[in-house]
Amino acid sequence: MTVLRYAPAHRLDTRRTLSVLSRGGGDPTFRRDARGIWVTARTAAGPATLLIASEASTPGALRCEAWGPGADALLGSVPGLLGEHDDPSGFAPEHPLLRDLARRHPGLRVIRTGRVFEALVPAVLEQKVTGKEARGAWRWLVNRYGEPAPGPGPAGLRICPPPAVWARIPSWDWHRAGVDGTRSRTIIAAARVAAALERTLALGSGAAIEAALRAVPGIGIWTAAEIAQRAHGDADAVSVGDYHLAAHVGWALTGHRVDDARMLELLEPYRPHRFRVTRLIELGVPRPPAFGPRMSVRSYAAI
Repeated sequence: MTVLRYAPAHRLDTRRTLSVLSRGGGDPTFRRDARGIWVTARTAAGPATLLIASEASTPGALRCEAWGPGADALLGSVPGLLGEHDDPSGFAPEHPLLRDLARRHPGLRVIRTGRVFEALVPAVLEQKVTGKEARGAWRWLVNRYGEPAPGPGPAGLRICPPPAVWARIPSWDWHRAGVDGTRSRTIIAAARVAAALERTLALGSGAAIEAALRAVPGIGIWTAAEIAQRAHGDADAVSVGDYHLAAHVGWALTGHRVDDARMLELLEPYRPHRFRVTRLIELGVPRPPAFGPRMSVRSYAAI
């Protein structure tokens, strides 16, 4: 076990900040328990498990413990993981609701994991399906093809498989996981260029990152934004095309549902903090009442 004591220089709501990593309550790569928050990752040095907990002796400080061959590398990513590279200083919204949300959530930060492929796979699994379908597919595939996480973590904690393993998953197991051919082909294509995807971390602008990610067939504007929000720490990436987001943003800021084009107009004054705005709305504003038909859950395994 390797230990890092981390005292953030900024206000930090650890639970809400890291919640964007969770793919549902049964996510085998992310857990919360009485000991703290557990995160697993596959680093260049190997798999690792991270436990983030409050430091009892120092208010505001965190004790970060890591296990596995990649322990040192994962501990090195802790500052980014906890929003040290995020700069909300210029965020001063005039809208009274956003001002109130920012006041109520002063410790919310935008994370930067530095692991592109691990953000890409669950994002692709979430394309055009219900959350229940996507979470179930992620859980099934990681449990089947991932490896047990090192260390004394909660039962069932696992490491995301490496790109080479994702590229070799047979069609029948994608089928059993409930993943259609379009999404499986996208993940396989991304796995084959995984090293190049990791190099997008060095690109300087959101537009350059988006263009590089969208060079992979099947990666569109929504998926690129979901990746950039987590792996690159892009506080301005907007998930255009999300099934709920435009209506949610419109409801919060105008009292009416809006489409993507109108959502972008409403968010434009908040550049470069548009993702920050949508996170605050998701955390603090109930979704508008649902009157239309719900997206149905499909069973590919039954076909």
